Amino acid sequence: MHLGILSGGTGWHVQDLLRAAGELGHKTSVFDFRTLSASVPTARLDVDALIVRTMPAGSLEQIVFRMDWLQTQGVQVFNPPKALETCVDKFLATARLAIAKLPIPKTFTCESSDRAMEAFRDLGGDAVVKPLFGSEGRGMVRITDPELAWRTFRAIEATGGILYLQEFVRHPGWDVRVFVIGERIVGAMKRTSNGDWRTNVAQGGTAGRFELADAEKSLALWAARATGALIAGVDLIQNDRGEWLVLEVNAVPGWKAFAPVCGIDVAREVVEFVVENI
Repeated sequence: MHLGILSGGTGWHVQDLLRAAGELGHKTSVFDFRTLSASVPTARLDVDALIVRTMPAGSLEQIVFRMDWLQTQGVQVFNPPKALETCVDKFLATARLAIAKLPIPKTFTCESSDRAMEAFRDLGGDAVVKPLFGSEGRGMVRITDPELAWRTFRAIEATGGILYLQEFVRHPGWDVRVFVIGERIVGAMKRTSNGDWRTNVAQGGTAGRFELADAEKSLALWAARATGALIAGVDLIQNDRGEWLVLEVNAVPGWKAFAPVCGIDVAREVVEFVVENI
């Protein structure tokens, strides 16, 4: 098979996919989203399938064009464009989870700082403000002070941003990243914070293998299915009542920390899944 890998460069994950595909005897080509072009009638890439590894930052027009381009290639894309669109947008992903009746933190999204202040009070005066588009815990801030909340909301509103607030989940200092491929749980990683409320490994958290019970497995599979992601990183967290909540579904999940902790060749698993489902 000839597999195309779409990314924003040739970083560690791309290299790992190239290694796994080569070991399995498949040809690969790497394409940068920022170099894409198209003609009508469409000149398509000569590949059997496309794997989306990363989506570089860009303007609304650039992102829309990239998604349109994916849908005109006439080959299967992993993950499908609709799943990518859903998961890159925290509001849409959270709404899909809620429609599927999955347990999630209380969430509020708007453009108005006045409405955000009302929501902040409704969330008990303890909320996490997140960028609508973002990953690895970057740009998130926990706010408990009304004055800081007002200044933050006004700044986001003034720059044309979207205000995305979630109640702060009082957790035991750790959460779980579940790696889902198709209808199968590949493994799970426990991420423990390093004196911070954020547990992301990229923010200094430590990682260890985690054994899921059937209930958590079902929750992760259900969450991936709700967003349409065939390859997904599902983040689960327990509140102070011991209830599991779905925090997020990532349609371009990383595995640099996950693979060695869980002893799984994730790149190989991804390539094998793609080839089996073309």
